[in-house]
Amino acid sequence: MSKFCKALLLPLLLSACTGSLEPGDGKPLYELSADKVVEPVPRPERVVAAGNTSPYQVNGQTYRVMGSASGYRERGRASWYGRKFHGRKTANGETFNAYLATAAHRSLPIPGYVRVTNLDNGRSMVVRVNDRGPFHPDRIIDLSYAAAVKLGFADQGTAPVEVAYIEVPGHRDLRAGGLLGNPPSPGYRYIQVGSFSEADSAYALGRQLSDQMTAPVAVSEIVLGDSAYFRVRVGPVDDQQRLLALQSRLKTLGYTETRLMPD
Repeated sequence: MSKFCKALLLPLLLSACTGSLEPGDGKPLYELSADKVVEPVPRPERVVAAGNTSPYQVNGQTYRVMGSASGYRERGRASWYGRKFHGRKTANGETFNAYLATAAHRSLPIPGYVRVTNLDNGRSMVVRVNDRGPFHPDRIIDLSYAAAVKLGFADQGTAPVEVAYIEVPGHRDLRAGGLLGNPPSPGYRYIQVGSFSEADSAYALGRQLSDQMTAPVAVSEIVLGDSAYFRVRVGPVDDQQRLLALQSRLKTLGYTETRLMPD
């Protein structure tokens, strides 16, 4: 289960997930059943400055909020948080409610919506992202207690998941005065093309991309608990316009779910 810490993100104080269970956290006093969890319906919202400071630092580590979440999809481990933080403020100033299907993410613009799939049991649901975290290296998302119940891992604490961003027409990103899909923030240097549980698949894609790209292609292994994933990335590329051009080139080649990444 996730450990929540507090981090000062100018100009607001946010809650940040960092890893193991913190004393006092756990299930709320009233325990939900999966059929009582209401899945949010994605709707257009305003993405403003609150909660989207970029870059920001937590525990000496620098993080950046994505300039665009279009095409974001990632596999890793999810954790959850509950009783101790029920009623506290989230990163964008909302009130955390452990009984609502919400989530914390390090770099997605907030608020926003993602589909989370539990890879152990196949359960899938939409959650609304409105907080920052988790800041533990082997977690990619921190879910509310309600979402963990719906996905079937509230008794475990963590689970392997896939997280996919949901694009909502009319979802306005007022940080840049336009729609989501603006050029990336400075600091993005890589394009992730794929993530695989099998090394052979990753290296096969890496060899294929090496013949198609004018930038370096690398395969790296990410260990998450007892599992390992192999990600295929193009980069580093320091010129942002060239990075966008390479991403566009990948799209024309049929790689439509790429993701811009910092170091």
